[in-house]
Amino acid sequence: MTDSAERLVWCKDTIAGGVTQHGVGGTGRPVLFLHGWGLSGRSYEPALRRLLAAGRRVYAPSLPGFGGTAPLAADDLSLASYAAWVADYVRDAGIETPVDVVGHSFGGGVGVRVAYDAPDLVGRLILVNAIGGSAWRDGRGVVRPMAERPLWDWGFQLRNEVRPSKRSALAMPRIVREAVPNLARNPGVVWRVASMARAADLATELATLRRRRLPVTVTWSDRDTVIPFSSFAALRTALGDPHSVIVSGGHGWLIDDAGLFGHVLPDLFAERDDESVRRPAA
Repeated sequence: MTDSAERLVWCKDTIAGGVTQHGVGGTGRPVLFLHGWGLSGRSYEPALRRLLAAGRRVYAPSLPGFGGTAPLAADDLSLASYAAWVADYVRDAGIETPVDVVGHSFGGGVGVRVAYDAPDLVGRLILVNAIGGSAWRDGRGVVRPMAERPLWDWGFQLRNEVRPSKRSALAMPRIVREAVPNLARNPGVVWRVASMARAADLATELATLRRRRLPVTVTWSDRDTVIPFSSFAALRTALGDPHSVIVSGGHGWLIDDAGLFGHVLPDLFAERDDESVRRPAA
């Protein structure tokens, strides 16, 4: 039987100016988890339970337009507006600040903007295969600005990421259960956010976090084609070579393999040391 301290309770509340679906559970120092594009915190529940088991209190809101949370205004879809919503959520939910923020993919980009716009709220930032790197390598191997990456290329790589594998077979039902309703409820929002995420360049914001000396960990997986290595490298450069962790897996490795996420938790929350890039033991 799972101890109550290791369970997330999923509920619907009026927070941050509207209806918000979110998961809350655990005890100890709080962690705010921001999910990736098209999904919600529920897709990551096995991984989030590892945070609970590590003695952390977890807050996992569905970002506006996803997972049943009320969308933002159609004319106000930007990373800045999502970050403002997250800041309101933190304050309205009564989360102790500064809080550790973990953001996967699109959620990582939102986390960067939260730390940039509301520095008092964020004590540590953990970017997991996050958007925001300014570089993309095209089919000829030429490094180009991320804004020049065609939507078809991004979509093609995303399609490859969701192909079933032995490791992802158990995770796939959770992904489908969240992604399909999101597309049905708010198709326009979902696709506009996808376009925004595809071209996100957060070099300026990342450089500011570097000057502020915010503790940041950058994580990437060696088979990620949605966020290529060139984008990961650009994130690290903008942050001034932060503490980094490379794992084995695709873009959604923490969904596919919660055990691996639990294994690297000490590295994710570690202070910067002399070894810039750390690779977990196999």
